[in-house]
Amino acid sequence: MENSIWIKQAVVEDVPALAPLFNQYRMFYGQSSDLEGAAAFLKDRISQKESIVFIAYASPEEGTGLGFVQLYPSFSSVSMQRLWILNDLYVTPEARKQSVGRGLMDRAKCYAQESGAKGLTLSTAYDNQTAQRLYESLGYIRDEHFYTYDLYFKHY
Repeated sequence: MENSIWIKQAVVEDVPALAPLFNQYRMFYGQSSDLEGAAAFLKDRISQKESIVFIAYASPEEGTGLGFVQLYPSFSSVSMQRLWILNDLYVTPEARKQSVGRGLMDRAKCYAQESGAKGLTLSTAYDNQTAQRLYESLGYIRDEHFYTYDLYFKHY
């Protein structure tokens, strides 16, 4: 792969290239492989305009994705502004250390700025040092003042 990559906002027609990446991402976080479910989930998010996904390819003609980033909309009540949650970032092992992740992060930042958002927010595992180094090199600041709490419901 050359040093350049081609990044575009994903549309439903990109789901066949995007779904294997999303499936690998989920498996990285300990989930079972479910390519069909990944494709259905992404198709729904994109077609219902519930998320913004950018996919990286080696070129406009290339059909195999190198990585993706997914943003979900949110808002800051305190500042009364839009905020984007950078929920997912994944780069294939073969494309790592070739600035694909950095390119996707830069595209997400540009999109957030273009949409008039206050900014981007993200979280990552405390032991994901590689991701933390990338985020901090891009100017993200680790929050030292707030804890994150989750409440999950088991669905049958």
